[in-house]
Amino acid sequence: MNDKPEFKRYTVTSALPYANGPIHIGHLAGVYVPADIYVRFLRMNGADVIFIGGSDEHGVPITIKALQQGVSPQDIVDKYHGIIKKSFEDFGISFDIYSRTSNPVHHETASAFFLKMYEAGQFIEKISDQYYDEATGQFLADRYITGTCPHCGSEKAYGDQCEKCGTSLNATDLIEPKSVLSGNKPVLRETRHWFLPLDAYEPWLREWILEGHKDDWKINVYGQCKSWIDQGLQPRAVTRDLDWGVKVPVKGAEGKVLYVWFDAPIGYISATRELTPDWEKYWKDPGSKLVHFIGKDNIVFHCIIFPAMLKAEGTYILPDNVPANEFLNLEGDKISTSRNWAVWLHEYLEAFPGKQDVLRYVLTSAAPETKDNDFTWKDFQTRNNSELVAILGNFINRTMVLTHKYFEGKVPEIAALTDYDNATMEEMRQIPGRIAVSIQGYRFREALAEMMNLARLGNKYLTDNEPWKVFSSDPDRVGTVLNISLQICAQLSIVAEPFLPFSAAKIRKTLNLPLFSWDEAIKLNWLPAGHVLDQPALLFEKIEDPAIQEQVKKLLDTKLANEAAQSKTPMKPGKEAIQFEDFAKMDIRAGTILEAEKVPKTDKLLKLKIDTGLDQRTVVSGIAKFFNPEEIIGKRVCILVNLDPRKLKGIESQGMILMAENPDGTLFFVTTDEGSVNGADIK
Repeated sequence: MNDKPEFKRYTVTSALPYANGPIHIGHLAGVYVPADIYVRFLRMNGADVIFIGGSDEHGVPITIKALQQGVSPQDIVDKYHGIIKKSFEDFGISFDIYSRTSNPVHHETASAFFLKMYEAGQFIEKISDQYYDEATGQFLADRYITGTCPHCGSEKAYGDQCEKCGTSLNATDLIEPKSVLSGNKPVLRETRHWFLPLDAYEPWLREWILEGHKDDWKINVYGQCKSWIDQGLQPRAVTRDLDWGVKVPVKGAEGKVLYVWFDAPIGYISATRELTPDWEKYWKDPGSKLVHFIGKDNIVFHCIIFPAMLKAEGTYILPDNVPANEFLNLEGDKISTSRNWAVWLHEYLEAFPGKQDVLRYVLTSAAPETKDNDFTWKDFQTRNNSELVAILGNFINRTMVLTHKYFEGKVPEIAALTDYDNATMEEMRQIPGRIAVSIQGYRFREALAEMMNLARLGNKYLTDNEPWKVFSSDPDRVGTVLNISLQICAQLSIVAEPFLPFSAAKIRKTLNLPLFSWDEAIKLNWLPAGHVLDQPALLFEKIEDPAIQEQVKKLLDTKLANEAAQSKTPMKPGKEAIQFEDFAKMDIRAGTILEAEKVPKTDKLLKLKIDTGLDQRTVVSGIAKFFNPEEIIGKRVCILVNLDPRKLKGIESQGMILMAENPDGTLFFVTTDEGSVNGADIK
């Protein structure tokens, strides 16, 4: 393994899934499969490595779900923690520990972390007005308040953001606010909170990330961090008025808990404490390498906020790398838990028993490492049948069957070697090193492709030499060909282990071999002549059309159910009549989107550059939830060009594009026929 020699051990974490729903394939492709590949590879290299996972069990969404279902927050997290943990176990994600943030050890660890920073004066205290529900006797977190958005008029805006237009809000911005708990209008009361002054860490973060990790962090990770830092960091609250979470351990903080974004990453530390009494060497020894596997929506928390916390606390190591992936879509549409548009892991395991490695293979092949990617059931079937069955499984099975047929299931002797034999063995020596370099660079798609290249090498070698035609005239030659083919099978049992652990174990059983270390993967004599093999067994099975059609139908039923629910959703009532002169004041033009990019620090906003025919202007639009930037470049739109400019997230928006909104809140572009030109007047 060609890793940095100064690392004595590895601390590998994977994002803590939120315990208010099951795991789906987007989570697996983005975080857990790549993390598991990396950890299995490290173990095969004899590294001292711990793999940390756990459920994130605090936060307002959990309390709201509990309220809706008439149960306690603990009931919610107990249910989903159990589902998630079992799914990971059945799927073969090889955590050393899968913990949860409701455990006492986590509350103790997070409290101590906060207290040390508090006593060192690392926080800013602020007193501000916050909404209070007099009927329930408690302060209201942002998501416990709804009202009318002052920007777009949506009546379903939350106290932190309008889901319709994407604008970030303060609760006090809402028109006619009301409490989610009681439905009453809340009142403003003074409350005190503590803030992490991220702005104070900006010079250090700029040096540590923008200079120190420019060349070794993934472009998407580095770019998002740079955008945040360049726009200027602001203090972030670390406490909330809530009764579910880690209690703030200072006097005068009754009724307050640690903000979930502050306590959740500390869950990695508390889980390690739970795992081993030697936990400090994994978190405080500079000889340890810390790697966070996350999705792109967690980049800021793991690259800016959590490192600032670790730096402020003063005794912890900092992450060496944060190889975040982009998002995985499903059948051309964004995965959505609210719309049930997902492939849930526990349901997959029931529908395809024993096929964990098929999903691991497909998700790694289509991993969204540099950009969003798409999962389709047709691609799933094709990759299984045309690659796993026809290439990898076929080679292993043919080699085993021929060896049993011609040599009674014993490894034959090698006779004279040809140039083809030597070239094949030389290629075998090179492949493990190429796989290792790709894994160490967090390029798992590339590494998997190299592993499959070894199977392709074996298939071609066996086919080209045609032992079934040669045996009657030259059995010694057949013995050499099958010996080399069996050595390729043995090598596959090693290099496939990080990617396809269940299948690699089957290959080893067939060959009667143990699991070798990675360093032994370059050897070519794992199977001495005379070694007795087990009976051949199919490694993979074809997946037939009916199984795929059932899954496609399941998604279609979901889509139809969503459409039916949407049709039952009442349309908004019509607005009051206006005069024609009022309408005539609006200058609406046909235009084309030239550029599109996400606005940093927001989930909903896109910054668009639009050719209006009059000019090229910037418009900020809250449509990122529905459209990827790269998908809408070149899109024809209708734009209101004489709207007063307004600054959103520091960007001056010079107009508004027209969108059609369904009752369920989904958005569609209002556009024109192709014959219209930019600047055409919409009347």
